[in-house]
Amino acid sequence: MTTTGRRALLAAGAAAGAAALVGCTSSGGEGPRRPGAAEREAERVARAEAALRARSVAVARGLLERYDAVLAAHPVLAPRLTPLRSSVAAHMGALGEGGTGAVEPAAASGSPVPSASAPARSTTAPSPAPVPVAADPATALGELAAAERTASDGHTDALLAAPPEYARLLASVAASGAVHAYLLTEGARA
Repeated sequence: MTTTGRRALLAAGAAAGAAALVGCTSSGGEGPRRPGAAEREAERVARAEAALRARSVAVARGLLERYDAVLAAHPVLAPRLTPLRSSVAAHMGALGEGGTGAVEPAAASGSPVPSASAPARSTTAPSPAPVPVAADPATALGELAAAERTASDGHTDALLAAPPEYARLLASVAASGAVHAYLLTEGARA
């Protein structure tokens, strides 16, 4: 090959390399870039995790409402239920961190039930239906224990769809719920 041929080959190679480099790194003002498969998958995973967090927080919120209803119906149970209720409120906050469903400060305060003298908040959404509570304190505790088991089972079922870090949190909250159920039933007999 002659010197001129080598120069031409080098020039063609350099031009092709430059064109490839420009094609890979320059947006050229051609409008928004279409997301690739990896970006679409990341968006899908983020949406799925946000939905999982919202469901997990809703389960914890329902359990917290049940604690509040039992405490309102049976104030004599406050020494026994208040620590468990505080734990459920903390779980609700942790389950919502980094996603949806963060706890409102009033819900996380550990106060079992808002006082009757507190002004009512005006909201556009209707208030949730009151949680029915058994008239007998022992029956109410049994129903609360069943609600704890149901919530624990729900968190356990969600483990398969959860990313690793959130799965560890769900497992911890599920285990705590199982302990709460024990303390509400068998633990009282010990």
